[in-house]
Amino acid sequence: MIAEFTVNNKIYSTTKISLFMVNYSRELKMEADIRGKGKVEKITEFAKRMNKVQEEAEVVLRKA
Repeated sequence: MIAEFTVNNKIYSTTKISLFMVNYSRELKMEADIRGKGKVEKITEFAKRMNKVQEEAEVVLRKA
């Protein structure tokens, strides 16, 4: 689990973002309290943000 966390949380020099950000459009966080006190994002907002991150990663990878 620690190795998976490390790989997913690493900022890669090519994309300048983590694999977790590319896949889920948010940063990976390890929190002890999982009782959902935060704001719930609308699915449309999440989908737009996810598409943007993936498009940016694709552009960077094509240049590499």
